[in-house]
Amino acid sequence: MAASPSRTRPGRDRPGTGLREGLGSLTARGRGFVAGGVTAAIAGLVLGERDLVRIGFLVALLPLVTAGITALSSNRLSLTRTLAATQIEVGTTLEVQLDLANVGSTTGLLLVEEQVPWALGQRPRFVIDSMRPGWHRKVSYPVRAEVRGIYEIGPMRLRVADPFGMLSLNRAFTKTSSLVVIPVAEPLPAIHLGGAWSGSGDNRPRPFSTGSAADVTVREYRRGDDLRRVHWRSTARVGDLMVRREEQPWQSRCTLFVDNRAGSHRGSGPDSSLERAITVAASIAVHLADLGYQVRLVSADGEEVDHSWHDGDVAAHARPVLERLAVLPTTKTPDITSGWVDETVTGGMFIGVFGGLTADDRAFLGRLHGAGSASYAVLLDVAGWTGRTAPEQPVEHHRTDVVDWLHHRGWKAAELARWEPVATAWQELGR
Repeated sequence: MAASPSRTRPGRDRPGTGLREGLGSLTARGRGFVAGGVTAAIAGLVLGERDLVRIGFLVALLPLVTAGITALSSNRLSLTRTLAATQIEVGTTLEVQLDLANVGSTTGLLLVEEQVPWALGQRPRFVIDSMRPGWHRKVSYPVRAEVRGIYEIGPMRLRVADPFGMLSLNRAFTKTSSLVVIPVAEPLPAIHLGGAWSGSGDNRPRPFSTGSAADVTVREYRRGDDLRRVHWRSTARVGDLMVRREEQPWQSRCTLFVDNRAGSHRGSGPDSSLERAITVAASIAVHLADLGYQVRLVSADGEEVDHSWHDGDVAAHARPVLERLAVLPTTKTPDITSGWVDETVTGGMFIGVFGGLTADDRAFLGRLHGAGSASYAVLLDVAGWTGRTAPEQPVEHHRTDVVDWLHHRGWKAAELARWEPVATAWQELGR
């Protein structure tokens, strides 16, 4: 994954605003020096001690002069933040590199704090010595993602301090960097996915060299087709321009369903049955994409990832699915929405990852399995994630009766317990 740099260059402060900000940024030590100096000067005037008056004025002026010089100086810094990757899996450690450059005058001591979401760990803090014009400082820190999602790293905040500790001037950059934390995709073994049921597409490639001209499959000419593929015999017979399609790639299609209903799952946080279901879906999506499938992701409320079945980019097709799974929330919908069911589901391959099922869900799954389609189901044994709260509606735990019920209706189904790897259920589906 390519690195992701982000750069920001704060502009120069206006003199009036900078001076007021500098005076307002005096530390306790700076304010103590001012108060002590003024007190000494007043005491000197009362006692007639001129030396004490001079010392008092010098002590009081020291933090004021420091604040003025620091605030009015040209503190212009640029920041480049580079992520080792813009998309990582849950449980992965990522290195973030910061390149701070001084494009203005000499700075004081810099105290740097990077804003990092709680899910990525603690906020890193650094101390950087004063920087002369044109100097660079590079620091790096690790972040570890424990929860899926999309996170913004930054902005970076820094505090400019003088060598005497009289002043603490706060600055902030505005740019952030996005990090997508996707669910873990466990490796799956190769299984038999139903032969002719393995999917549907525009055309399956046919080797023209092994058959006769009568075996060639043709279709109507489309703008952009190579004229060398025109099949003249079919063109003369049909009356429209026809082209051979034995060279067109055929891509299998699969609808991948994730049951993300709150009432169908147990547990909370990263160790819930919903997170396990998302891991199962991510593993299947990556495995099918590696096999050349176009994967259509659908959730219980009918929301799906926008895509093109024939975009020709199979290798990258799993990325939008994984990004959607990274932010897939729970839904309070009690029943599975059926608006997404179309000919691509009943005519192609369907794989569902389910939590607890109700009687209404059984009726829906019975109708979903259409004639000539290949339907697979991974059923999580949600009893292993039983929490303290009672479900909103009764669910059936997936023991042998539910699996057998699906088998009798043409499904291939497998149950997945809490501590079992995804590969176990996947191999069961191939039997």
